[in-house]
Amino acid sequence: MKRLMLAVGFAALTGVAAASAQTYPTRAITVVVPFPAGGPSDAIMRNLGERMRASLGQPLMVEYVTGASGTIGVGRVARAAPDGYTLILGHFGTHATNGAVYPLNYDLVKDFAAIALLPENPYLLVARKAFPANSLKEFMAYVKANPEKVQMGIPGNGTGPHLLGLQLANMAGGRMQYIPYRGSGPAMLDLVAGQIDLMVDQVQTSQAQIRGGTIKAFAVTTPARVASVGDIPTVDEAGAPGLHMSLWYGLWAPANTPKDVLAKLNAAVLDALGDATIRQRLTDLGMQIPPREKQTPEGLMTRQKADIEKWWPIIKAANIKPEG
Repeated sequence: MKRLMLAVGFAALTGVAAASAQTYPTRAITVVVPFPAGGPSDAIMRNLGERMRASLGQPLMVEYVTGASGTIGVGRVARAAPDGYTLILGHFGTHATNGAVYPLNYDLVKDFAAIALLPENPYLLVARKAFPANSLKEFMAYVKANPEKVQMGIPGNGTGPHLLGLQLANMAGGRMQYIPYRGSGPAMLDLVAGQIDLMVDQVQTSQAQIRGGTIKAFAVTTPARVASVGDIPTVDEAGAPGLHMSLWYGLWAPANTPKDVLAKLNAAVLDALGDATIRQRLTDLGMQIPPREKQTPEGLMTRQKADIEKWWPIIKAANIKPEG
C-alpha cells in the first residue's frame, strides 16, 4: 500500500512538473548579475532582456549580487530552486577561472544547467596617455628593460586581464607588478589619472576613453580587428602573436531545471540575438556575437569546459590566490 501511495505521489509530482514546464513562465524571471550596474554584463542582459520579454511573455528582472569576483552572486543561484525563475548571467571569470582561485562551495559545472552562449567582449591593451611607449613592441621592450617597474591594474587576481598580463610579460621576457582593484571601473579611473601604467580592458568600457584621448591603445586581443575600434591593430599585427583572449558570457540556471524550461529560455535568447536592432546595439558596444549554432547549451558547456581545462593548471602553477 505504501509503495502504491509513493508511486501515485511521484506520478502526481511528475505531472505538476510537466504542466509547469508547459505553462512556464507565469511570473517575472530574476536574472542575477554578479557585478555592479552599468558594466558589460548589465548591458548584455538589458539588451537581451528587452527582446526576451516579448518571447516569454514575462519580464526579466535584473538583480545585482556583487562581491568576491562574482562568487557571491553565482553561489546564490547555485542554491536557488531549479524552476527557471532564478538565472545567472556569468562569464569566463565567474564560471571558469574562479574555480581555480577561490574555495567555492558549489561546482561550476555540476551545479548549473547551461542555457546559451552569449556575445563575447574582446580585450584591449591600453596604457596611460603619457606612457613612454607608443606601440606594443615598444611597450614589451620597456617591460624587458625595466623589470617590475610597470604597474598593471587588474580587476582581481586570476581574472582574464591578470592571466593575459602574465602571458604578455612572459612574452616580453620581463616582469610587471599587478595591482588588484574591485573591478575595472576603479582601475580605469587610476589609468586615466596616470596612477597605473597598463590595463587589459574590455572594448566596450575602454573605447570611449580611447576616442576621448585620455588613454592610448596598443592592440586588441583577437585574431581579427574589431569593427568598433577598427584602427587598432591586433596583437598578432602589433608584435605579440597568439596573445588571444575574449571575455565570453553565458546564461545558466540551477542544475536540474526542467529541460523544457531550458529550451524555452534558449529559444528566447536565440530570438533576441537574431534581432537586427539588438545585434547592432551589441556590435556598437564592441561585442562579438557567436554563430547561431554555438548559441546553445552545448556551445556554452564546450567553451566553459575548454577554458577550465586550459587555465586551471596555469593558475595553480602561478599560485594565484584571492586578494586580501
